[in-house]
Amino acid sequence: MNKINMFNINFDNITFHDLLEFIIDAKKNKKQTYILTCNVDHVVQTTKDKEFAEIYSNADLVVADGVPIIWASKLLKKPLKQKISGSDILPVLGNKFEKYGISLFFLGAAEGVAQKAAENLKIQFPNIKIVGCYSPSYGFEKNEEENQKILEMIKNAKPDVLMVGVGAPKQEKWIYKYYKEYNVPVSIGVGATFDFIAGKVKRAPVFMQKIGLEWFWRFLQEPRRLFKRYFVQDSIFLVLFIKEFVLTYFKGTKYNPWC
Repeated sequence: MNKINMFNINFDNITFHDLLEFIIDAKKNKKQTYILTCNVDHVVQTTKDKEFAEIYSNADLVVADGVPIIWASKLLKKPLKQKISGSDILPVLGNKFEKYGISLFFLGAAEGVAQKAAENLKIQFPNIKIVGCYSPSYGFEKNEEENQKILEMIKNAKPDVLMVGVGAPKQEKWIYKYYKEYNVPVSIGVGATFDFIAGKVKRAPVFMQKIGLEWFWRFLQEPRRLFKRYFVQDSIFLVLFIKEFVLTYFKGTKYNPWC
């Protein structure tokens, strides 16, 4: 697949159709892969967290999760084809998962939320195969007994796709640590997807998603929790973009904007 490097991250320039083909191939060939859905916050975190950066460098697939990433790619003359958010995978590909018999396991969210998400999804896609749901206890990633319990559940269920929704970078780090052990063809971190599908958290209206304001909608719902992330930490993304923009447009010229 065509790779596009931005912010020291190798994005795969794909569509949802390509993503489906990747999943089908991984299932057919019994691969062990993981997919990363990269948003602005991920870009910033990779500059500060060496482990997270390593996870990105070894990923089997990295897709653009967020309109700002798509905008940046176009302004940097490296246009990405499509926004592929973790929360869009099931709504967009649910009928294809039915058709190809792709089985799913949901790991994450608060008690009962993943199960409710599965029930709601079955209403929309009656033949979709959800072979397991589990909402882990708080701090489960540091609890060896809990982790072993989860691994056994996944191994016994034998899903084609494991979706982990416990927030970034925890979900990506957990997947990276165990994906070779639980032996699932495709693993992917999906953030708040189960909360959206279960109806616990209302997702932004489509028009806000299209104009890149989904983050603002989420901020309005949880201002105290998200203020620092969106308005302090993620502001670094603008600095990273400006640096890359300058290097893109002035590379090879006599003008050095940093002097």
